Amino acid sequence: MKRRLLSAALLSLASIVPMSLAQPADGTKSGPRVVTLDIEGAMPERPGAMDWLMEGDAEPTLREVINALHDAATSDKIDAILVRLKDPELKVSQIEELGAAIGRVRAAGKKVIVFGEAYGNTELLLGSYTDRVIAQAGGPLSMPGMYMEEMFLADTLAWAGLKADMVQIGDYKGASEQMGRAAPSPQWDKNINQLLDSQYANLREQMKRGRKLTDQQLDAAMETSWMIHAEQATSLGLVDSVVDLPNLSDDLAKHLGGTVAWSGGLIKKHSSDLAMDNPFAILQKLSQKPKTSPDGTAIAVLHIDGVIVDGDSSSGGLFGGETNVGSRTIRNAIEDILEDDNFKGCIVRIDSPGGSATASEVMWQGLRRLAAKKPVWVSVGSMAASGGYYCAVAADKIYVNPSSIVGSIGVVGGKIAMQGLYEKVKVNVVTRSRGPRAAMFRSTAPWSPEEIELVRGKMKETYDLFTSRVTAGRRGIDLGMTAEGRLFSGSSAVGLKMADKVGGLSDAIADMADSLSISEYEVMDLPGPKPLEEVIRDAMKGFASAPIGGKAAMDPIAKVASEIVGPHAWPALRDGMNAMLLLREQPVILMTPSVIVAH
Repeated sequence: MKRRLLSAALLSLASIVPMSLAQPADGTKSGPRVVTLDIEGAMPERPGAMDWLMEGDAEPTLREVINALHDAATSDKIDAILVRLKDPELKVSQIEELGAAIGRVRAAGKKVIVFGEAYGNTELLLGSYTDRVIAQAGGPLSMPGMYMEEMFLADTLAWAGLKADMVQIGDYKGASEQMGRAAPSPQWDKNINQLLDSQYANLREQMKRGRKLTDQQLDAAMETSWMIHAEQATSLGLVDSVVDLPNLSDDLAKHLGGTVAWSGGLIKKHSSDLAMDNPFAILQKLSQKPKTSPDGTAIAVLHIDGVIVDGDSSSGGLFGGETNVGSRTIRNAIEDILEDDNFKGCIVRIDSPGGSATASEVMWQGLRRLAAKKPVWVSVGSMAASGGYYCAVAADKIYVNPSSIVGSIGVVGGKIAMQGLYEKVKVNVVTRSRGPRAAMFRSTAPWSPEEIELVRGKMKETYDLFTSRVTAGRRGIDLGMTAEGRLFSGSSAVGLKMADKVGGLSDAIADMADSLSISEYEVMDLPGPKPLEEVIRDAMKGFASAPIGGKAAMDPIAKVASEIVGPHAWPALRDGMNAMLLLREQPVILMTPSVIVAH
């Protein structure tokens, strides 16, 4: 069934073909027709804020690449696809969605080959979904397994004169442990170990299936390939051939059965009508308003990506990082979907570790309001945990990838007592309060036992509301097996009734369209792009606030900290620090720690 997707007509990837791979001068196409797909750096889940101005020069989203692969499966002008890996930074869940699309291409009788200059876990996992893996001669290859580190900072905070006063509901929650403990609790240790076991099992199963390896062969390959050259990887079964890039066409010809006829990029670059040397044309373009509503029948993709906060969405927290997704911004987008009759349904794409409990509830209410009028399904990217899962259970159906992390049904609350730090730096803090509970969130002293119980009582109310939302949305779920902060991979979540189906965003969109009996429709990402003047105004707000402690002012500190702990460990530490700072405004949060650091 042919679908006219808006995304297929928008942003595109410029696949730059080396001179050695160029189309013959006479234009002959006697051999297999091969298109290229370059994957370089990170692949965005949705268009950037300014992509509507960039037209064909914008970076393609994951969905657009998958749509192009689906189109290639039915094209009579394509015989094979060469995937060029250029230092990709893909999430495992993205690889799984790309792999499913590659599977459709191969099922249609077409070949998919991957070529890369260097291979690690990411590149080899993607290669396992293809017909053939080719490595650059002399290039490095490494697949030792999965490794993670957790940082526990209670002793560090104590040395600095700080004490994290933390309370959590859910023995397996763990979000408080990075700051509140010097080592993991037995419950958290069990929780994170079973999650890592599941993720590792998924990696192994795909590698065995895709590379046709036994357990013993894969063990031997991983034992040897912790740091090798590509030439050594062929005997291990991890790659099929090793060639120098200029000789790639010859290698492909042997595999495909004829001289390769290069047919350009898989995703065609659209020419822009903007003359960059014409200042009036540029001004006219910049004065345009971005498209914010569909032209006809459409399915909305509502993105909840990043830490959940009250108010408007914004850039990352004080230490940088992912975007914060605001409840007000999401509710406004929900109202846009409700009011526009062209939107026939909504897929909520969630990639969030959670955040504010109140914002999660506000989003849940908005999604239920929408679900009363139009179908609402969820597609989980890499994570829908804690507040992210809170939002997910508002939907009628939940799709997950095998490696998606879901769950963390629990509540964390607390504050950092700073009296010891004040004493170290010779700061004398004089406190004054009026009212029976005015000093509850004083910065100087930890909570008293009575205050701890008061906080625990309020958090129990939040936990009870959270679990009631889960049981209402997930009929038949056993909270005794799934709640109290437990984390699960997507492959386990379906059997536990935490999700309905293993599949990616494109699967959810296609299935919803079938359920609605629509064959031609647009797909529109929400919240929509902002007008240029609003983007500039938001940027100026950040610049103006930087001298008094805004994000820009903290960038040097974040950079130094990143250098100290390393680029792999920094995101986990950064997200933990941002979560703690969130507690200044939200004493109770639904948050799961970002602790997996895989090499």
